[in-house]
Order: sequence, then structure tokens, then C-alpha cells
Amino acid sequence: MPCRPEDHPTESADSNSRSPRSIEQRLVRTPQLVELHEDLWDIVDSNLQDGDKAKGAIAVDAFPGLGKTTSVLAFARAFHRREIAEQGEFTAQGNERVPVCRVGLTGNTGMKDLNRAMLEFFGHPGRNRGTTAQLGQRALDCVLSCEVRLLALDDLHFLKWRRTNGIEVSNHLKWIANEFPVTLLMAGVGLADKGLFSEGGTKGDAVMAQTGRRTTRLGMRPFTIETEKNRREWRQMLRALEKRVVLADKHDGMLTDDLSDYLFARSTGHIGSLMTLINRGCQRAVRSGEETLSQDLLDGVKNDEASEKARQELEAALEKRRLTSRPQTTRRKSA
Repeated sequence: MPCRPEDHPTESADSNSRSPRSIEQRLVRTPQLVELHEDLWDIVDSNLQDGDKAKGAIAVDAFPGLGKTTSVLAFARAFHRREIAEQGEFTAQGNERVPVCRVGLTGNTGMKDLNRAMLEFFGHPGRNRGTTAQLGQRALDCVLSCEVRLLALDDLHFLKWRRTNGIEVSNHLKWIANEFPVTLLMAGVGLADKGLFSEGGTKGDAVMAQTGRRTTRLGMRPFTIETEKNRREWRQMLRALEKRVVLADKHDGMLTDDLSDYLFARSTGHIGSLMTLINRGCQRAVRSGEETLSQDLLDGVKNDEASEKARQELEAALEKRRLTSRPQTTRRKSA
């Protein structure tokens, strides 16, 4: 059994860079990401030993703004690097080894479109002509020739599962699971409600659905501050981001102490909203010359609509001390 690769961040920007965009170019290993990756390694590595059996699929189903796509792509990158390091850059037949194939879906994706999208990934010259079956066979030939082991399908929620195209693609995915020596890794929003696990039928059909039997559903949770453990996770997240912020007047505790409650209220615990707010705040801090993040500065920074709508109730609870995002140990030190 191959060894697990060491967990490591993605390539980071130059530490001397003044661009606040550098905060996006490093992977923050949140507890949610670690939990998801542990499950993904279990499933994918066990599938590698199944030989010619149909391999279990994975559906990462979570709300927007929780780092779902980022986490999936980070796993795909780690898996790709491990396979290349262990197996080499070329197959025994001399073809380029491509351990991972990633395809993004749209609302109009049908079987032929899905096959064409896979061929686009490989740059196949015959991707623009042929029947659905012919394109599928060419995609299978590419997968076998390049020894693909992981097929990642992003934005699966764009499909209308209860319509003809959705049912066709569902059946096509089962064909891929049967014929392709790959693990299907699907990501989307509200996949269960859209009928992925019931093959586009009613909820009562879910028990009999082959897709539901073969697919493991994984999720990602938002940050919360209900327990001491949750509050420590939130603080660790802010500390990791604080280390990555490049501002001349940055100081220890800028995010973890001064802005902890404020940032939770503005982001409602969603990492996507938090990253948006901090990145825009850094841009304004550099442009205005303040070179630090403060509540006054961030009050003038607009965030996504979902966070702005949900912040009022949280802000009221935090101001009245009914809630706090700071762990008990830090509150004692402050006192």
C-alpha cells in the first residue's frame, strides 16, 4: 500500500510580496479540510485495491462558501503528486501519466457534453466530432492510456437531475464507474435534494437507487462558537490568517483578539466570506495607507450578500455577551 503524502500547503506567494492577494495563494488547513481529506484518503486508497470491481463514488455536498471546491482541488493535487512521485511521470507504454482528470459541469450538460469535456481535458483531436458512444470510447482510451485514477466532477448541482438530461447523466456516471478504473469525486450544493442519490426520482426511490448505494456523501461544516472546542478552532483559523496578512502595521492579536467577534459576525462562520472580507480589507488598508485591519476600516468594506443579511442577529448577540467567539483561556488572560 503506498504511503500517505505529508500534508503541506500549496505554493505560497513570496513572503516579501505587498499584494494582499497572497493570502489566497496558501492553503489554510482548517479542521473541516483535515476531516474531509481523511475521509477522501480512506475511500480513494481502498478503491485502488478493488481491481476490476466498480469503485465507490464520493459526493462532497455542502453549502456555498465553506471551501468545498478548494478542499477537493487540494486533495486532487496531493493525490496527483503522490502518484507521480511513486509511479513516475510516464506509464510503461510511454504515455504521460495523468492521475487526476477534473471536469466542470454546466446546467446544460448531457452525456455527449460530459464525454467532450473529458476529451477537452486531455486535448484529444477528436473531441469535436463523433457520436456520444464514440466520444465515450475515446475518453475511456485516454483514461486507460494516461492511467487516470481520480475523476473529479465539479459543480454537479448545475444539472437538472429530475429532467431527462439529469437522468441520462446519472446513468452515464454509473457506466463510467463500471468501465473506467477511476474513483468518481463529485462536488456540489444540495445534491441530495436535487435527486443525485435517488437517480432523479422521488425520495422514496432513494433506497433502491444504485447511485445512492455506491456513493458516499461527505460534507463540510461552517465554523461555530457554541462550544469551547469550536471557539478554539475559530481562533486557530484567525491566527493562521493573521500570519499570512502582509501589512506594515500588523500586530499580534490583530485578528484573534481585536476582531474575533466582529469577523465571525461579518462572515457567519463561512470561510469563503471571511477570506473575501479580509482580502478586501487588506486592499483598502494598503490603498489608504492605514496598513492595519481595524473595525473602523472593515465597516467600510462590503461583503457578500448572504453574510450581510445574516450579520445583524449575530452582532446583537455578541454585543450583549450572549455569545463570544473567544476561548475561555483568552478571556481569562484579558481579564
